Amino acid sequence: MPTPHYGQPRYRVIADQLKERIESGSIPPGALLPTESALTTEFRASRGTIRQAIAVLRGDNLVTTEHGRGTSAKPIAHGHGSGQTAESDAGQGEIAADPELAALFGVEVGATLIEQRHVIRRNGEVVSVIRSYRLRQSRQ
Repeated sequence: MPTPHYGQPRYRVIADQLKERIESGSIPPGALLPTESALTTEFRASRGTIRQAIAVLRGDNLVTTEHGRGTSAKPIAHGHGSGQTAESDAGQGEIAADPELAALFGVEVGATLIEQRHVIRRNGEVVSVIRSYRLRQSRQ
């Protein structure tokens, strides 16, 4: 088998490696990718090269970037022609911190948090629910 990356730009090689992680599930749907600085260290590449790689993934509809939060993996649609489909829906809302979340965030019980929920379905059946929490931005 020929080497698939021979002669390709560095950002493309990095994008292909990240794509493989997303498709294999090592970066699950809804999960944040490592930070730009972590990726620059891992791949020994400049920040600009990492940003180009992430732009390729965004162009391929594999990731989404949210200002202030980071870049997360989108669900992969599987099985073109196999009858299988994967889909995701997401929702967001405010919740009151329970004792566990309050301790994790270092806030009082009842403090307002933002909960994001991603529901992944395959062929109409729920296969995973991913919930993430963040502090509500109250200060500008």
